[in-house]
This record gives sequence, C-alpha cells and structure tokens, in this order.
Amino acid sequence: MSDFLYILQNEVQIIALSFLGIVYVIRVIWLFRFQSQRERTYPAGSENSGILLSMMTIAMPWAMESIRKKPGFYVQFAIFHLGVIAAITATFIIPYWPQLFESRGCVVLFQILVGAAFFVGVMRLFRRITNPAVRLISTADDYFSLVLMTVYFAVAVWAIPNTYEKNEWPLILFFALTAFFLVYVPFSKIGHYLYYPFTRFFIGRTMGHRGVGQRIIRKTAGEGR
Repeated sequence: MSDFLYILQNEVQIIALSFLGIVYVIRVIWLFRFQSQRERTYPAGSENSGILLSMMTIAMPWAMESIRKKPGFYVQFAIFHLGVIAAITATFIIPYWPQLFESRGCVVLFQILVGAAFFVGVMRLFRRITNPAVRLISTADDYFSLVLMTVYFAVAVWAIPNTYEKNEWPLILFFALTAFFLVYVPFSKIGHYLYYPFTRFFIGRTMGHRGVGQRIIRKTAGEGR
C-alpha cells in the first residue's frame, strides 16, 4: 500500500469525519435554540404513544398512502439505504478490519448491496429527469447528490474487494469520494437524516396530543390488509 492511500484511508478520513461531527453538533445546538410550544388544546390522546408511532413510521410502510399505492417505492428506499449502510461500513472495514473482506462471501454480500443501490440510484435519477412533477420540484442539489451517490455505489463495488496489491485506484477513488461526502453532506439534502428524530418527535407529540395517531395507524393497517 502506498503512503498516499494509507493517509487517505486514515488521517484524511478522520479529519473529514471530525469536521462532519463538529458541523452536526453546531446544527443540533442551533436546533435546540428554538423551543417548541405545546398545543393549547385539551389533550385527547397519549403524547408518548404518538411519538413512538411517529418514530416507527419508517418501519411501517403501510402507514403511508403513497407506499400503499406504490409499494415498489418502499423497496427502492430500503435497497438504497441498505447500500448506503454497506458502503459506509466498508470505509471502516477496509482500513481497520481488512480480514473481514478476505472472505469471498462477505465481499460478494457487500457488493450485492451496493450494486443493487447503484441500480436504484439510476432508476431514481431517470424518474427525476423524466417525471414532470418530480422535475418541477427538483433542485440542483437534488441532481448532484443523487448522481454523486450513484457514482459512489459504483466505485464501492469496485473497491470493496480491497485488492490494493494489484490496483490502488478503486480504493483511492472510494476514499476520496468518502472524504468529500463527509464534508459535503452536512450542507446538502443528504443530511436530512439529522433532522429525522427531531421532526418525528414533534409530529408524533402533536398527533398523540390530538389523539389521532393511533387511529391513523389502525385505519391504514386495516387498509393495507
């Protein structure tokens, strides 16, 4: 392994990851400057139940009308995000636990996950370009982020075998893109996951307070069957 690749896998990633963490801490502190007010209405349900249901929405696709009508979107969502998890995990396995990728089965599993996510990325990009309604609400960041993620998955498939003895370029590209992502993500739409627990908490508390959360879940679950 060259000194350049070693530094890219270690020091550069640590610096980029530290930058990401600092920006996230600042953003969370900024979020907590705004104190939410409870509704001045008579409570008709349990806030705690509403919060729990809201947090679990991601695991209850039948609770969303769009998914009930087009379940393929949820499958795409799951595949895409499993690919993200696999690619991120690989960035830690390759420099700190490379023995894991000495297993052919493990390499193939990771390649399948990120490869499937690549094809979902291509499908999403095609839909964003060809669907007039989606194209209308798309921004430059939407296109750039999606193209970047799709390219990242393709490079990850190439890099995961970790065969730097034969060719370092797949690993160099993979970790260069990873470092770029760590710096870019907090300022792009990809950083939406930072807000997930906060938005779901406030939505869930409101729905639980009004007593509508439980009824919505029961109704949509019944429709899903």
